Amino acid sequence: MEDPTSGYGKLFAQDSELYNRIVLGTFLPHAAWAPLPRFFQTWLRNYIGGVLLYFISGFLWCFYIYYWKRNVYVPKDSIPTRRAMLLQIYVAMKAMPWYSVLPTISEYLTEIGCTKSFPRIHNVGWLPYVGYLTIYMIIVEFGIYWMHRELHDIKPLYKYLHATHHIYNKQNTLSPFAGLAFHPLDGILQALPHSLALFIVPIHFTAHLALIFMEGIWTANIHDCIHGKLWPVMGAGYHTIHHTTYRHNYGHYTIWMDWMFGTLRDPEEDEGKVM
Repeated sequence: MEDPTSGYGKLFAQDSELYNRIVLGTFLPHAAWAPLPRFFQTWLRNYIGGVLLYFISGFLWCFYIYYWKRNVYVPKDSIPTRRAMLLQIYVAMKAMPWYSVLPTISEYLTEIGCTKSFPRIHNVGWLPYVGYLTIYMIIVEFGIYWMHRELHDIKPLYKYLHATHHIYNKQNTLSPFAGLAFHPLDGILQALPHSLALFIVPIHFTAHLALIFMEGIWTANIHDCIHGKLWPVMGAGYHTIHHTTYRHNYGHYTIWMDWMFGTLRDPEEDEGKVM
């Protein structure tokens, strides 16, 4: 009996070519990208997509919280300076070409059959799809928690990598643009659990790509210093504490890993102590 996964590589390649045509064909002349090998086309697509997502989400969110809703969510004296935000943009833009390498390699490895990914939901059915996605997210939560924690606990990693991000340690220096302002290797290491999960659990590859790029929106959100009070989401209120204490709230989307491993600090409890 023929292995049903034997034709997956062709479908992955077709999807990659489609995404490349949509993004590169929209923003670049055909002659500028068509002669490139598909690996470099994919890297360029990821780079353009990452830059667009970073600036669109960052500018829209900053406009909403700092100008349209001025003094509603963030007090006037806590709004980051333009200089601080421009520095964050500079750091993020230096790192973006390197960030784009990880999903490009993951896509290549998936095309040649090295991961457990599948190209279409009907390859497994909706119920297994939801189950696999749940397991994938648990792996990502666990992996990012420990990667982030070790970037603090292992002193050389903190000094030479993660400290670049932690110069933003007050409300008037944190902004949505700080979300991707990392040393390139730091940002790659924190995204690595997404790629490693591809080798552990079957996952719809398009869902994986969507989740990778959603990280750009999520990281912008958790650096705006606005406590959303949506349990059990590890929102900006929790992450602001992380930037001020350095020893709490390492988690990603939810509070569960910090709760399990004893590093959770609740912003509402902190507010109660201040009052």
